[in-house]
Amino acid sequence: AEWRGPMRRGAAAAALLCLGAACLLGRGFDPRAWLLPPRDRLLSAAELARYRGAVGEPGLYLAVLGRVFDVERGRKHYGPGGAYSGLAGTDATRAFATGDFTPAGLVDDVSGLSPGEMATIQSWLSFYRNNYDPVGKLVGRFYDENGAPTEALRQAEAAIEEALKFKAESEQRRQQFPPCNSEWSSAKGSRFWCSKQSGGVKRDWTGVPRKLYQPGSKGSHCVCVRTTGPPWGQPDSTKHSNRGDLDNPHLEEYEGCHPWAEQCVLTA
Repeated sequence: AEWRGPMRRGAAAAALLCLGAACLLGRGFDPRAWLLPPRDRLLSAAELARYRGAVGEPGLYLAVLGRVFDVERGRKHYGPGGAYSGLAGTDATRAFATGDFTPAGLVDDVSGLSPGEMATIQSWLSFYRNNYDPVGKLVGRFYDENGAPTEALRQAEAAIEEALKFKAESEQRRQQFPPCNSEWSSAKGSRFWCSKQSGGVKRDWTGVPRKLYQPGSKGSHCVCVRTTGPPWGQPDSTKHSNRGDLDNPHLEEYEGCHPWAEQCVLTA
């Protein structure tokens, strides 16, 4: 008779657990969520929408490219009434690039964005990874119901990779050919000149003004060109003309300006 009491209580507890599980499943509860580490949790759009930080809601989340982050420590920015509250409880990746916080802009569609805008999205994603706790993945555009990347995510990541490559190449060109200082007036015309900080690029050489033409473009802009040493990208070269980058085929001298002058004035 002594074992019947505990057994009955155990059976009752099991029945309650079964009933509770049935209720949760009836409400759309996904049992897989409890089996996954927090950062691998899968959330639906409806579930993420409950995390806008309002009273009675379970927390404050946002998503970028389908990755969900807990931004509770940034409540003053993302919580109700915050400047970026529109980002909470949703994946508004496009807005991070465009700055459009209208309903039309608070979406996860990144198609048609420029390389610069895709690089901006990557910068924000890195920011959240470095400053906020990852929660999991949002099932939808970028991750499927099993948490696997979708074709949309692969395309976005490829676009970001190209954007970062373009950005690195642009920075390299800027270091090689820093922009000139320039000014214009109706009375004196245009003046271009070089210094060791022109274009915001600090260096140990001044250079001379030249027109730089981009491949495939008819337009040009003024850059400062190094006049001594080996060409860019050949620092260890022992056989060179000691003319720096003056012989680069995309450069052209300003007509009427001395080729070695650090300043060029084009009269109106």
